[in-house]
Amino acid sequence: MSAIKIAKRFRNIQPSGIVKIFEAAAAVRDLSNLSIGEPDFDTEPNIVDAAAGAARKGFTHYPPLPGFEDFRKEVCAYWKRHHDLDVLPEEVFITSGAIQGPHLCFQAMLDPSDEVLLPDPSFTAYYQQIKDNGGVVVSVPSRAENGFFPTAEDYETAVTPRTKILVVNSPCNPTGGVLTRKQAEGIAEVAKRHDLIVISDEIYEAFVYSGKHVPMRSIPGMAERTLVVGGLSKSHCMTGWRLGYAIAPTELLKVMITLSAGQTFGVNAPAQKGGVYALATQDEKVRERTKDYEQRVGYSAKRLNAMPGITCPEPQGAFYLFPDITGTGMTDEEMAWWLLDTAKVAVIPGSAFGTSGAGHIRVACTLSMEGLKKAFDRMEAALNNRKAKQES
Repeated sequence: MSAIKIAKRFRNIQPSGIVKIFEAAAAVRDLSNLSIGEPDFDTEPNIVDAAAGAARKGFTHYPPLPGFEDFRKEVCAYWKRHHDLDVLPEEVFITSGAIQGPHLCFQAMLDPSDEVLLPDPSFTAYYQQIKDNGGVVVSVPSRAENGFFPTAEDYETAVTPRTKILVVNSPCNPTGGVLTRKQAEGIAEVAKRHDLIVISDEIYEAFVYSGKHVPMRSIPGMAERTLVVGGLSKSHCMTGWRLGYAIAPTELLKVMITLSAGQTFGVNAPAQKGGVYALATQDEKVRERTKDYEQRVGYSAKRLNAMPGITCPEPQGAFYLFPDITGTGMTDEEMAWWLLDTAKVAVIPGSAFGTSGAGHIRVACTLSMEGLKKAFDRMEAALNNRKAKQES
């Protein structure tokens, strides 16, 4: 008899559709990988030098649980500079990657059977975080004509007496959509009317190509009920550093910070010092990369729209595209696996992010232009060959 007794709530846990693709793609030689939501640029060397220099100066001990004060001040300065958002250092909590912020918020706020309104499609980690913290996921379907964002009316319809938290994500993973101010204000009214906390995932705030990023916290009456999820992984190409942050009311952060003491007990000290330098000095690099990704997603959308059976909307933000592939006659699951087997191209089926994602695939434009051309040449050739066989 095995001594390992897995908790009942985790006995049937399965990897997400994303992880399944990742695992299969890892075994493919000469892969064109359009599945990874990670910048292909390395961290700037001077950021690395700043972190190493801090370690040599003795920043090798436990850091303050909320994060170093100079780092929290730089977060405030960054948001003021880029989005004219006023934030106090005590409203900032440095987290182990952006992903820790919502997890701690769910842990701090959810009682058993409390409901969380989650847009569908949505970043897959949220589904598991909500369930693991005793909450109930209430998926709020979205439609392509609304940029794959639920409307305020959609959220309103989903509210019940058990609803406690509402989640938004703009720019959006997986769709690349960007909320307009009108859309954000409508959602904010729902939150205020029903006294809900909003978790606003804004990790891609630097990458907006159509319109302007609207911080949910900037809407009147929302600062006291919004947790902004941010970090340096995407904007500063620092995924491996695990530097995220939460901007939220101090009453909520106090509990989240206390909970974090039993989990991570602070964030890597030299990494934080690298983060201080990055936020203070890399604005021009961020702007350069934003232009680079805008060029990539624009090129990618044109290539996809030229392929049989695929339609792709105009890119708005992040580095993702979410084309409709129903014209190919395949489901999104079938197409993702077919592309991997036939063309050596990895993409993510849209249904991995929720039922509203069915009939779409997520394309991450995180290869060089040369790499993107190779990937789309492969896709186009495979689809044209398939179409020719069907017509013969």
